Amino acid sequence: MRSKTKIVGFHSGHDVSYCILENGIPVIHEEWERFSRKKMEYGDGLKFFLDRQQNLSGINYFTFANVVGKARRRYHEVCHEQNSIDKMNEILRKSHGEYYEFGHHLSHGANAYYTSNFDRALIVAIDGYGNEEGRVPTSFTIDEGLGKRIKRIQIFDSKQVPIGGIWNRSTKWIFGLSVGPPKGGQEGTVMAMAALGEPKYTELFNEFEKNRPQLARLAQSSEQEKFNVAASLQEYSENLLFAHLKNFVNGLGHENICFSGGVSLNSVMLGKIKRRIPKIKNVFCDPVPYDAGLALGSARYLWHHVLGNPRIKNKPQNQSPYLGKVYSKKDINAALKSYKTRIKISKTTDDFVLNKINDQKIVAVFGGGSESGRRALGNRSILADPRNPEMKKYINDKVKHRQWFRPFAPSILEESVDDWFEENYDSPYMSFAVKFKENKKDQVPAVIHVDGTARFQTVKKELNHWFYNLIKKWQSISGVPILLNTSFNDDEPIVETPEDALKCFLKTNIDFLYFYDYGIFVTKS
Repeated sequence: MRSKTKIVGFHSGHDVSYCILENGIPVIHEEWERFSRKKMEYGDGLKFFLDRQQNLSGINYFTFANVVGKARRRYHEVCHEQNSIDKMNEILRKSHGEYYEFGHHLSHGANAYYTSNFDRALIVAIDGYGNEEGRVPTSFTIDEGLGKRIKRIQIFDSKQVPIGGIWNRSTKWIFGLSVGPPKGGQEGTVMAMAALGEPKYTELFNEFEKNRPQLARLAQSSEQEKFNVAASLQEYSENLLFAHLKNFVNGLGHENICFSGGVSLNSVMLGKIKRRIPKIKNVFCDPVPYDAGLALGSARYLWHHVLGNPRIKNKPQNQSPYLGKVYSKKDINAALKSYKTRIKISKTTDDFVLNKINDQKIVAVFGGGSESGRRALGNRSILADPRNPEMKKYINDKVKHRQWFRPFAPSILEESVDDWFEENYDSPYMSFAVKFKENKKDQVPAVIHVDGTARFQTVKKELNHWFYNLIKKWQSISGVPILLNTSFNDDEPIVETPEDALKCFLKTNIDFLYFYDYGIFVTKS
């Protein structure tokens, strides 16, 4: 039997992560914040990998994407765990393997392109800041995906397209929100605010540093002005990005486009691409576009571009976002035992759980491997009835403990998107915010934002068989192919372990907890 080629990719700093690829297919991807329980917790990705994995045999390569340079350049400027470096070097000596470093934005783009099924695509990597060849500081790069290789087109100086940096500084200085640990980046809150405002101050963002105090005073003057400043930031960002993209789309003739980098979490912007640039027919954004995806991107770039291996297309395991550890029944029972005085446990079925949702109960679900990325996609989710107009307010207030205007996602059967939305995006990772059709809006008020849009998840049978079938059954009960879906957490990262799930369940107004792999139904005593 032919032995497997095993690649370990890791990322250090903030958004710490590691992954393992076997013959190019990811078998695990874990993020440090899920275990530290602090969003964007700083750390060493190599140490994280070594602490989590016991079987270190057969590893052929390690890859890293942060401070770039020639292959084998030491990364101790970022990772200071010398013991971990020594262990890595010993592993590579035994396997006659190699260590590689690749560019920050190149690795972002590689993760998007090699996860997609495109043979040819424009690749956009856009974030706050990173280094590329020769340590060029940038926040925006354009590449081309051509078969199994990636061709660099242009690196923009970080001052030319400063969208990510301006969002970061605006979130912190203008809106007074978090951009790092322990609460994480709250740029999504600003994006949600933008829908409630008018873009009256867009021009001020053209000279952001000059106008920053003025923008801050405006945002602090009233809630509506705060929304107006957020709307102006959103419009400024869209105008700047689309102006640059049109030139490359027209010049290179691409119909497919891939996005990665933290700015790609702006689902409102991504949801406007096909209207603003009609030549674009297909848009793809990977499930981990922020820096935790760099581990996957650097490993995939090595496998395909450097080692020359063929693309891996139309294989669900290559596109699956459910790359975390799968917890056993023994793991779950041990956690349940720890909380036995505060809970009641019974056996149940999906049908019973759906009837509870139909009775307007809120159910948290836990099963399979945890989702890679910041958006829960059915394995670590809180589910509710989207038809209830009061449900959004209730969950924001009693479960998520956050602002009243924050929206919730509709998880919809992929074959139903055309019936419910004005535009059809393939959105398995909740990457795109698109308008609902007018004749459908009244049916699911709990998942519609104030501007008539929703950041939806297209649920595919091949990616999550259980969740797809659950929504199919829900459609039979409710008449709608949509469930309200929000991440299973409060103000901490998405739950990772069964114990995390129980802690979150017990401190919030979630009605029930369902470990769906084993039909375990938990209520509060």
